[in-house]
Amino acid sequence: MDGNLFPTLIFLPVLLSAVLPSSAGVLEPYDLLYDNAVEAFYSADYESVVRYMEGALSSHRQVRATRVRCRLRCQDQHPLDESFSDLRFFDSVLRRAACMNKCIEEKVGTQSLHKVSEDVVQDFNRRIPYNYLQQAYQKLQRPDKAAEAAHTYFQANPEHVEMGRDLEQYKNLQGVEETHFVDREARPHQRSFTAAVQLYDKGDYDGATALFEEALVEYYKADVDCRALCQGPQKFEGQDHLRYRYSLHEVVSAGRLEEALQCALTYLLFHEGEEFMKENADYYREELGHDAEPREKAAWYQRRHKQELKLLLIGSKIMGAEFTEGNYWRSTGGRDDSNSVPSGTDGWMEYVPISHKKNVTVTSPQSLKEGGPLLYEGVQLVQNSAALNGTQRVLLDHVLSEEECAELRLLAHTVTMAGDGYKGRMSPHTPNEKFEGASVLKTLQHGFEGRVPMRSARLFYETSERARRIIESYFVLNSTLHFSYTHLVCRTAIKGQQDHRNDLSHPIHADNCLLDPDANECWKEPPAYTNRDYSALLYLNADFEGGEFIFTEMDAKTVTASVKPKCGRMVGFSSGGENPHGVKAVTSGQRCAVALWFTLNPLYRELERLQADEVVQALDTQHVFGQGLNINPKDEL
Repeated sequence: MDGNLFPTLIFLPVLLSAVLPSSAGVLEPYDLLYDNAVEAFYSADYESVVRYMEGALSSHRQVRATRVRCRLRCQDQHPLDESFSDLRFFDSVLRRAACMNKCIEEKVGTQSLHKVSEDVVQDFNRRIPYNYLQQAYQKLQRPDKAAEAAHTYFQANPEHVEMGRDLEQYKNLQGVEETHFVDREARPHQRSFTAAVQLYDKGDYDGATALFEEALVEYYKADVDCRALCQGPQKFEGQDHLRYRYSLHEVVSAGRLEEALQCALTYLLFHEGEEFMKENADYYREELGHDAEPREKAAWYQRRHKQELKLLLIGSKIMGAEFTEGNYWRSTGGRDDSNSVPSGTDGWMEYVPISHKKNVTVTSPQSLKEGGPLLYEGVQLVQNSAALNGTQRVLLDHVLSEEECAELRLLAHTVTMAGDGYKGRMSPHTPNEKFEGASVLKTLQHGFEGRVPMRSARLFYETSERARRIIESYFVLNSTLHFSYTHLVCRTAIKGQQDHRNDLSHPIHADNCLLDPDANECWKEPPAYTNRDYSALLYLNADFEGGEFIFTEMDAKTVTASVKPKCGRMVGFSSGGENPHGVKAVTSGQRCAVALWFTLNPLYRELERLQADEVVQALDTQHVFGQGLNINPKDEL
């Protein structure tokens, strides 16, 4: 036996406490301010909307700045090194976590029992507060502030046609000047870059070069801040946030070929193999008659972050912790790119005051392939797209056994909470049913705390992975399918409210666009989760009345296929307007299922799933046998 096993077992509960969210403290403010602002909006109290919403935005910024300062300070005080032994690595991670908690509490207050909901986090990432602000300022006859808010919102939501039209109208209003159209969320490097592009377009190459240099310096600072906020292993292959098409100063280095070559080679450090830049570099070499080296600052930057990545991967393999040492605010997923629109969690979001629509042609993902291997023994194809009268649809049986269904139902009775995923609303879709749900990470936490068998929590985790692999394989996707959200859900008919029901358990909708039956269109824009690509429902029981899953035409009336749930049955489909769907009323009993949404874009994968992966990896890596946690290190996905 490994002599280090016993000390490692002692550390494991502490380690998992760092990975899993804690539950101590009081409610923190920015989501409360936001909720107050939304409530004021629907009460037409626009002065209060401005007061609360500006306060929420200010609080959000202050918390972010505090997290950055505290993380950087604690990283410096407790560095990690690949030469550390396992226990020393643990020690440094946990000391860094304690440092973070203390630092944040000193500057902001006691850590919160309340976790800012994913919906609110996504609203702030997508700049939804500015949508409210522009309308409130408009009602208060302050067009300058309305234009500022509208412009800020539009920078993150450029597909919002109606907002674009509003901006054009603001330009013609008295009292509105060009200087009012500013992006309040822009980072310094973005402002410098924008100004540099403007000078470049005017032919002021010296001025543009100076501002491009400034943008790079500020970008490095912003990158440090962004990495300080990362909640998981960092990946650098894409560098999609470095879309500085003009930032290679070779485009403005007329007569300065030495610097142009150096800039081109620097660009190629981060974008290897880009032909147009390789051709530029070859041209400069030929003109100069010699080669050059990339900028030392950039080369150092690349080496440093490759080393960081190596350390982080070592750390995640050892224990899967560190990344949630601060339980203060919910992470935004590492990348703080204000021009990205991350996906949400439950397929529905409120708090968008008006419906601005953009016509998007409905197409199915990939190339409409299907019929790939089902991967698991016993899984049976029941109906394909043709049999279900649509495209990118599939119905499968025996994805779960009766024993697995029974165990997951028992788990659901213990861990699900009313209104989970819907801001606590017990009946989010119909007043005649109670809705309860739980996420994978929450279920693992219950397992760790001994409130449910860890084996059952692991079964939920592994079941969702089984479903993901089947959907990815059956639809012959040529890229990885990532989790967008996973929910263990039950719908229960409320006794005494079932007579003469004419509503649905879940209204007809599409998962990545706003269904407009009157126009026979589906508008792919927020608040729909536009980055979702595939969906699946894996059913756990059949002992209830009603509750059939239905596909419809885009008129939301004409039913094209109906599915009666039962244990182990799974319906999968692409998430767009080609597959409107809903659930008929559950009129008696309780209907339980695992609901899954997937994305092909790794930038929009679910944060909680990544945290759950870290927890499971930590459990498996430590080879813990029993210890009251019912962990089997030989479990495989």
